[in-house]
Amino acid sequence: MIKKSEKDNAVRYKMKGGRRAALLEIIDSQPFTSLHELEKAFPGVSSMTLRRDLDVFDEQGRIIKSRGGAKSMKFVMSAAEENFSERLRTNKGAKDLISRKAVEFIEPGRSIFFDSGTTMLRVAELLSDRRITVTTSGLNVALELMKKEHVMVNIVGGLVHRDNVTVSGNQASMFIDNINIDTAFICPSGVTAADGFTCGNYIHGELKAQVIKKAKRVIIVVDSSKLGKCLPYTFCGFEDVDVIICEDELPEDIKAEAEKHGIQTVLADD
Repeated sequence: MIKKSEKDNAVRYKMKGGRRAALLEIIDSQPFTSLHELEKAFPGVSSMTLRRDLDVFDEQGRIIKSRGGAKSMKFVMSAAEENFSERLRTNKGAKDLISRKAVEFIEPGRSIFFDSGTTMLRVAELLSDRRITVTTSGLNVALELMKKEHVMVNIVGGLVHRDNVTVSGNQASMFIDNINIDTAFICPSGVTAADGFTCGNYIHGELKAQVIKKAKRVIIVVDSSKLGKCLPYTFCGFEDVDVIICEDELPEDIKAEAEKHGIQTVLADD
């Protein structure tokens, strides 16, 4: 609920920095702001104009437009995930084992999706040159794949996130809508029996969920440091997964869920 002082601020910001600056200031003050609240804060601005402003912010990746209002990216982004450079140095041996095993599941002539992340970067490095089409949300993954002559590389469009070198947003979603995916390799930031497969960023989770719905086969690649960890956003459950590749044995509760849903579990230990 926007307070009277915030309504007064909207008027002052309108005079000083423009309507959109004032609009974004209000949206960033709380997790969700309804269109009705914004209409009250800007009584001289039409609902249609406010919706257009929200469209612009959404395209810029500064908010997530939702039914009846907008979510602030300040509250959507989670600090629970380490940035990319830190993760690149973590569990390198485990990621190497997992990546070598993951490559065995890549068949020539298929349409493949590579998630962003340090493990998928290693998979891209280890992948032999073959005639496949790979779509990815990882900028560095795409650059690594471009070194191979016969791999056709697609990268989704959208907002570039510096911390994890990935692309997401509405343009990415529209791209995924228009392609077919045989096998998707997905990297969660956490896995628990109760909460499924999770990540710390809402819009990244939405893209993962969309890819999983499109894919004929879903392969989870995860190192043991992520097992038993739960982050804010669940992007899929065990019922959505076909294969889990890990360098260590799964905990009993996660293993039980995998068996319950007929998931193939692959131990990447050599």
